[in-house]
Amino acid sequence: MLVGYNHNIRYKGEVFHVQTEDSGINTPHIITLLYRGGNIIASKKTSYADIVKMGNLNQIVEELMKDQHKDMLRRLKSAEFDARLGLEGVFETPPAHAPEPPAPAYVPPLPVPKIEVAPVPKVEASPEPEPKVEAAPVTPKLETPVRKQNLDDLIFDFLSTGDERH
Repeated sequence: MLVGYNHNIRYKGEVFHVQTEDSGINTPHIITLLYRGGNIIASKKTSYADIVKMGNLNQIVEELMKDQHKDMLRRLKSAEFDARLGLEGVFETPPAHAPEPPAPAYVPPLPVPKIEVAPVPKVEASPEPEPKVEAAPVTPKLETPVRKQNLDDLIFDFLSTGDERH
């Protein structure tokens, strides 16, 4: 028994399935089925009982299967089953003489309504008050002669008066 052939083929907008199988030496025949939507619409059965004793049987059966499978595909494409399937007059593609569909009529664009926007009144901001700057009290600088102090005196003066000049 040989492995079979299976093909899905689109024809006139529908998908068909072609299946070819070998039933083996015990029932020596090749069967090809044509399906549409899961239903068998055509079949072909070929017996090879008369050649079972040949030495190159597998090669011969394989060639017979290929030929029978191709034949079913050709029969479908040649419209042999169209009347039975209700596909008469259905074209695979539009015929060359078919007129082109008319162009859509020109529809002018709708006018865009004009929307008037009222002017926005200007709001004058109240003047911001200027920040008040408080002037630091001015202390007159007195020129005093620099006298030499030891470290202990400087620290004492600093701590007692807070004067950083020393």
